Amino acid sequence: MELIDLVTFSAVARNGGITRAAEELNTVQSNVTQRVKALEAEIGTTLFERHSRGMTLTGAGRRLFPYAQRMAALSREAVLAARDDGEPKGPLAIGSMETTAAVRLPGLLAEFHRRLPKVTLTLKTATTADLIAAVLDGTLDGAFVAAPIEHDDLASTVAFHEELVLVTPRRFTSLASLRTGTPESGPTALVFRTGCTYRQRLEQLLTDFGWPSAARFELGTLDGMIGCVAAGMGVSVLPRAVVERSEQRQDVSIHPLEAPWSQVDTLFIQRRSAHQYSALGGFTSCLTGADHVIAA
Repeated sequence: MELIDLVTFSAVARNGGITRAAEELNTVQSNVTQRVKALEAEIGTTLFERHSRGMTLTGAGRRLFPYAQRMAALSREAVLAARDDGEPKGPLAIGSMETTAAVRLPGLLAEFHRRLPKVTLTLKTATTADLIAAVLDGTLDGAFVAAPIEHDDLASTVAFHEELVLVTPRRFTSLASLRTGTPESGPTALVFRTGCTYRQRLEQLLTDFGWPSAARFELGTLDGMIGCVAAGMGVSVLPRAVVERSEQRQDVSIHPLEAPWSQVDTLFIQRRSAHQYSALGGFTSCLTGADHVIAA
């Protein structure tokens, strides 16, 4: 079984199709198709179901996927470890929640690039659940996620303290005015996809308000989220710093929340068993050395 076949298989599985997988792997679609077919022939079963919307894993593909991810990650880690001569350089893959990437990371990343220009850093945004999975399977070297995280294979450092607030259209001047709704007339919950900690907080809050069945509308971007709140479409829970820096701040109302809804820590996580090569060490040094960062 060729490692490149497993890497290609994993890329198709993550991206849901040949085209985006080819873009990720920087190759042509015919190469991706050929390697997937070769892997299926070697294993003796179909790994993907092909349909008009792309490709999804079969039962066999789902069983193979975690092994392929781990083998690809181990191969990448082995290469990085062999090349690591103590000078921070080469690739570094970091993940982050979109809210953290938008507000907290620009200064940190700029400082990291200034200190260690030979490191090629890539940043992926996703939900906390997806980021944890990516760190565990080695796809990411580290990630910024929402606390709490309790996993024996993960080490964590408190990076930022966030105050969460309820963001509503301007017509809601207080939480009291929002509570006057009924389960039927309660606001739509504007959320990121399942796995987002802020989504969980909002759903818990709306349940506390007596609206457990409030409609959900998923959005993929932070600007889209705040824009939809400003347009009167619904409400969301976000870090105060994110909302206050938004260009649409004047078009929404910010409502402070009481404990336990109001506070959440952002953690930087990494695998305990991963090789601590120089590029990652350089990044964590920048993180713990920043004025706004609190080390755990």
